[in-house]
Amino acid sequence: MIKKFNYQTLLCGLLISLPCLPAGSATPEGYQLEQVVLFSRHGLRAPLANSGSVLAISTPKTWPEWETKGGHLTSKGGILESYFGEYVSSWLTQEKLFNKDTCPLAKDTFIYANSLQRTLATAQYFTLGAFPGCDVKIFHQADLGVMDPNFNPIIHDGSDEFKQSALAAMNVEASTNGLAGLNKELKPSYDLLSKITDYKNGSVCLTDKRCDLNNEPAEFTVEKDKEPGVSGPLRIGTSISDAFILQYYEGFPTQEIAWGAIQSDSEWKMLATIKDRHGEVLFGSPLVAKDVSAPLIKYINAIFTQDVMRQPAKFNLLVGHDSNAVSLLSVLKIKPYQLPGQFEKTPIGGKIAFERWKDKATDKNLMKIEYIYQTREQIRRGDKLTLNHPPKRVVLEMTDCPIDVNGFCSFEDFTKALSALQDTMPKAE
Repeated sequence: MIKKFNYQTLLCGLLISLPCLPAGSATPEGYQLEQVVLFSRHGLRAPLANSGSVLAISTPKTWPEWETKGGHLTSKGGILESYFGEYVSSWLTQEKLFNKDTCPLAKDTFIYANSLQRTLATAQYFTLGAFPGCDVKIFHQADLGVMDPNFNPIIHDGSDEFKQSALAAMNVEASTNGLAGLNKELKPSYDLLSKITDYKNGSVCLTDKRCDLNNEPAEFTVEKDKEPGVSGPLRIGTSISDAFILQYYEGFPTQEIAWGAIQSDSEWKMLATIKDRHGEVLFGSPLVAKDVSAPLIKYINAIFTQDVMRQPAKFNLLVGHDSNAVSLLSVLKIKPYQLPGQFEKTPIGGKIAFERWKDKATDKNLMKIEYIYQTREQIRRGDKLTLNHPPKRVVLEMTDCPIDVNGFCSFEDFTKALSALQDTMPKAE
């Protein structure tokens, strides 16, 4: 069950200034923001893989030490999320969803996070930044450190038929030649990683005689109640490139980031592509995405369709993972998009914003979907976000909800697509 969480357990000493409210980007005349659902990837964390893991055995070099436990939100990540919260609060106030310098009513906010440290802490810091001094509750399931079913990207269908179909779908998502074809396409990126890590002198080579990253055995796995998986260079490469990207974000000295071996933005893009493709092939094929995202889609659908169990809040924040973001973007049939200034397609701390607007002239409800995110340099520098120095915003478009020149689509079309999607989804246990 979900319970209340007291955000007074936050780290002390974080200084929050009042949101500033200069004029921001113009809103079409007569449009009023009515409701927002933000799906957020957690903020900046330490690498999931630590010493003794794939990172340690892949290189003879010494990895730089992190002050934060592996997988946990870093102190800098917390501060960045508080800045994000301040910005969102300023935006919501500017659009008159909330009143300036006034705490929102309890019924007007709903903050819900997965029950891991990095997701809970992200929600805590965001809330402290957005609503400082206000008694805004954060909800999560009772078992801390255990994945909440609504955010857990696991396979729900245990049938052999689904397993075979899912494996086929993941191979189609990978390339025309499946996983082998994808690994061949990524060979230049794997070669770059091997050079940076000195892979041929890591213990995986010297002890296990596995000296060529490109030749690591590779296959997909699909099993009920587990996340879809992959072995081989795609998995190994994702762990290593993720660690490098996080070093960059955290602000490690240049000579310590990948031991100073990354020379250009094009090389950063090569490494980030490994990680992006890992997420897309595991969680982005339509069949798998529909299965693993079923609980989350049901939850979002309830918010927008006036579920009788509770009165939907004006502002909703759901905090999960990049795997959730990838599957959501897939099942919603979001058209291809680019995020200027970023390495990643689902960047750390990035937020998919579902915005319900009303055109007061026609009394029609509209939907606008945006990716709101910090650029890689904003994260590295630790920039404070304001309406004058905002995060980036990129409009997203659903295939089944075409947008106008201002980025809006029919709310009726959006809810029809969401309801139809839910009707065809597996029943999550």
